Amino acid sequence: MAEMVADYVLKRLRDWGVEHVFCYPGDGINGLVAALGRAGAPKVVQPRHEEMGAFEAVGYAKFGGGVGVCMATSGPGAIHLLNGLYDAKLDHVPVVAIVGQVARSAMGGSYMQEVDLQVLFKDVASDYVHTVAVPEQLPNVLDRALRTALDRRAPTCVIIPADLQEAEYEAPAHAFRQVPSSAPGYAAPETRPPEAEIARAAEVVNAGEKVAILVGQGARSAAAEVLELAEVTGGGIAKALLGKDVVSDEPAFVTGAIGLLGTRPSYEMMRDCDTLVIVGSSFPYSQFLPEYGGARAVQIDIAGHMIGMRYPTEVNLVGDAAATLRALLPRLRRKEHGAWRRTIERNVQRWWQAMEAQAKMPADPVNPMLICHELSSRLPDDAIVTCDSGSVANWYARLLRFRGRMRGSLSGTLASMGPAVPYAIGAKFAHPDRPAIALTGDGAMQMNGMAELITACRYWRSWPDPRLIVAVLHNNDLNQVTWELRAMGGSPRVPQTQDLPDVSYAGFARSLDLEGIEVDKPGLLGSAWDQALGSDRPVVLDVRCSADLPPIPPHVEFDQVKNTMQALLKGDPDAWGIVGEGVRAKLREALPRRGS
Repeated sequence: MAEMVADYVLKRLRDWGVEHVFCYPGDGINGLVAALGRAGAPKVVQPRHEEMGAFEAVGYAKFGGGVGVCMATSGPGAIHLLNGLYDAKLDHVPVVAIVGQVARSAMGGSYMQEVDLQVLFKDVASDYVHTVAVPEQLPNVLDRALRTALDRRAPTCVIIPADLQEAEYEAPAHAFRQVPSSAPGYAAPETRPPEAEIARAAEVVNAGEKVAILVGQGARSAAAEVLELAEVTGGGIAKALLGKDVVSDEPAFVTGAIGLLGTRPSYEMMRDCDTLVIVGSSFPYSQFLPEYGGARAVQIDIAGHMIGMRYPTEVNLVGDAAATLRALLPRLRRKEHGAWRRTIERNVQRWWQAMEAQAKMPADPVNPMLICHELSSRLPDDAIVTCDSGSVANWYARLLRFRGRMRGSLSGTLASMGPAVPYAIGAKFAHPDRPAIALTGDGAMQMNGMAELITACRYWRSWPDPRLIVAVLHNNDLNQVTWELRAMGGSPRVPQTQDLPDVSYAGFARSLDLEGIEVDKPGLLGSAWDQALGSDRPVVLDVRCSADLPPIPPHVEFDQVKNTMQALLKGDPDAWGIVGEGVRAKLREALPRRGS
C-alpha cells in the first residue's frame, strides 16, 4: 500500500521525537485523523475544545522543554486555536499548529468552512506559516516549522489541504525547483557575547554598591550562576512572574515576584539599588524598576531583538544566560555582604511574616490568601503548579514559596483567562510521574476548566502519578476585573457583569468519578489539602472564599486609592466588607515591622 501524505507527516513528527499531539478532529483533517488511527503514534490527546488543545500544547512545551504540537480542522477549528497560540507567541514557547484546509480545487470558491488561513495565522505564526500545495514540499515545510519553533521559541503553522492529506506521498527529488531537507533535529547553540562587552559589563557591576538582580524564564538554565552572582555581589534576586521557578525562594536574599503582583521587598530593592542586572527577562512594567538615571544597568538575554527595551541599560549582553554569566563571574570583584544585603534579608523576613499574618486574617467565609499559604509548605518538591489569570495570580505570586524541582507558570504576557487546567493537563503528559496543581478562579473554571475536567477524567488512569488537583477560588465574582474597575476607573462593582452563577465544582468533579472536596471554613483547609495531595485520582478542591480582600500592589499609587474610595462612596455593594478586610490586610503587613 502506498504511503499517504498524512502517514508521512506523522512519521516525520515521530522522527522529530514528537510523542503527543493535542488534536480535536474535523473533516478538514480527516486524512490526518485516519493516519493517527493507523499509526498509533504520536499519541493523541483529545481536548474538549481546540483552544484547550492549544493551551495544552503550550503547557506541554513549557514544562516538558520541547515542542508542543496541536492539530485542528479548517475554518472554525483553526480559528479556535488562536488564543492558545498567541499565549505561546507572547511567552516565547515553541508550538507547532497543524491545521486542515478545504480541498485545493475548492480554494478561492467561498467553499464551506473556507477561511484564508494563511492570512489568519500570519500574525500569530509570523515566524513561519505555510500552506503545503504538493507532496514534494514535505518534509521541508514540516521540518522548517519545527526547527523554527524551537529556534525562535515561537508558534509556527503548517496548513495541509484535505485532499492533499489523502494523496500519495512522493519524496522530493534532487532536482531544479525541489527543496530537500536534512535529517530531523535541533541543538540550541550556546552563545556568549564578545570579551570586550563582558569586560564593560563587569566594570558596571563592580562599580556598584547596591546590586539588584532581576531574573525571568530565560535564566532557567542558569540558576546556579544567578545564585553565584548574588553571592559575589552581595545583591538580592527578584523574579519576574514567568521566572518564579528559576531560583528557590529559600535563600533569604530572594525577594520574590516583582510588579503589580509582586512583593514589597522586590519593590524596595529596585527603588533603592544603584546597579541592576537583568537576566533572561523582558519584564514590561518600568515603574517597578529603578528610576531612570537612578541605577546603572546590565542586561543578559539570548534574544537580541528583545534586549535594552525595558530600561536604559548601559551594557547589553546577547547570549545564553548560563554561558554569559560563567564568562562574567570571574571578572567580578567579590563584595562584602554589608548593610545592603542585610537590609534585603530583613525586608524578606518581614514580608513572609506579613504574608502569614495576612493569610490567617479572618475573612468571610475563607481568606483566599490562606489557600496558597496552606499549600506552600505542603507542596511536593517535584510539583508542577499552574495558575490562571485573575486575583488568584496575586496569591500565587506572593504566597507560594518554590523550592527543589518545583515548576510553575501561567499566561504571563497575554494574561488570558482559562489556561490553568489545560496547562496542568499538558504538564501531566510531559511529566506523568509528577503531581500537578492548578490554581484557578471560578470565572476561569466556568469558562474552560470544567470542560477540561472531562479530559482529565478520560486520561488520568494512564498517569503513573494520578494527582491532578484543581483548586477553585469560589467567590461568585470576576474578582480581578472588579478590583480593576474600582482602582483604575473609580467605578463601583457592576453585578450585571461581575456576578457568576453559583456552581458546585466539587459536585461536578464527583459526577465524573473524580474526587470533590468542599471547604467553607478556614480550619478545614489544611486537612483538605492533605486529602487532595493523598488522593488516588484527580481532585477538585472547591474553596468558598471572600471576594472582599483587595489584591493590593506592593506600592499603591495615590490615584488607585482615590479611585477605589470613590467607587465605594458611589455605592459599591461590597463596600463595608472591603473596608474592613482591606484595612486589616494593610495593618497585618505593617505589624511585623513594629516588632523589629
